[in-house]
Amino acid sequence: MSPCKTPRDTPLWRAGWYQFAAQVASPNFGPRPSSAEIDLVVLHCISLPPGQYGGDEVQRLFTNQLDWNAHPYFKSIEGMQVSSHFYIRRQGELQQFVSCDQRAWHAGPSSYRGRSNCNDNAIGIELEGVDDAPFDERQYETLVSLCAAILQSYPVTQVAGHQHIAPGRKTDPGSGFDWPLVQHALGLSEHSFPAGVLLKSTD
Repeated sequence: MSPCKTPRDTPLWRAGWYQFAAQVASPNFGPRPSSAEIDLVVLHCISLPPGQYGGDEVQRLFTNQLDWNAHPYFKSIEGMQVSSHFYIRRQGELQQFVSCDQRAWHAGPSSYRGRSNCNDNAIGIELEGVDDAPFDERQYETLVSLCAAILQSYPVTQVAGHQHIAPGRKTDPGSGFDWPLVQHALGLSEHSFPAGVLLKSTD
């Protein structure tokens, strides 16, 4: 357990590991600051190579096993050491790479609502996809179930996208993401989401 405020073990959680996620442990993590309160969920999207689904390249990236020579795009990210707490495949399969009690490396330089270094306080969730195309219904089902479990066990009050915590640098999860669907399913106030994202639904 990290020194920050985290829940005790429950039927759903063991030391920050979610019981309904397949564990694929990443070496890319560290302790959260002692004063950190895990109150933010950051949503991302990723596919490697971009727009290609179904392979194991994302898992290899998050575990430092990606062959940089396997595709020309990989050379542009060669040497990156990154991770996310969770990854949701197109079919809704859920994988976890880092305990939620620990600090994953997903946000990078970031700031949200007056606080910088979002990795310190955030849980990162990656969806397999690209930022200008819709996500699969099965991904939303898994995402909503996961976020509900997180909300039950962690003091999360905010949900934002990578595009909102690193504007101008990141654009994910992008225009294809249905924010109103998630807000309605979780029953959270509009104040828990970035301004403007709940104007319409793609549902």
